[in-house]
Amino acid sequence: MRVALYQPEIAGNVGAVMRLGACLGVGVDLIEPMGFAWEDRRVRRTAMDYIDHVEVIRHPGFEAFRDSAGDARLVLFTTKATVSPYDFAFEGEDILLFGQESAGVPQSVRDAAGASVRLPIRPEVRSLNLASSVAIGLGEALRQTGRLPN
Repeated sequence: MRVALYQPEIAGNVGAVMRLGACLGVGVDLIEPMGFAWEDRRVRRTAMDYIDHVEVIRHPGFEAFRDSAGDARLVLFTTKATVSPYDFAFEGEDILLFGQESAGVPQSVRDAAGASVRLPIRPEVRSLNLASSVAIGLGEALRQTGRLPN
């Protein structure tokens, strides 16, 4: 299982997701362009020394990412879906895909996903923070597949 971030815009979110990946043993794919320089100190500050314990792969665009994913199912987390991850059956080789903080993903990326899920939140709010969404979604996917670390 892996986490993929589509054109992330906030360095601190990427650092937090990298730290989460290190703690849970899940690699992180970053689909460029990103809204900050990779050398941005905020990435390393948020990821701390955990950055050395996670596999991070940067892709120059969505097509390059998709080519590298092989037959893995892309599960898109989006506010436009109707299925909750708690009612969805994750598989061990899934790639959990999360969109830009401000705009999500374009229709072409949505169409490429094998499935879409929506984290349940109160109707009067728009969405969760990206790193929080990844933590909730990844935790459930790992729980379902029996891959949570001990």
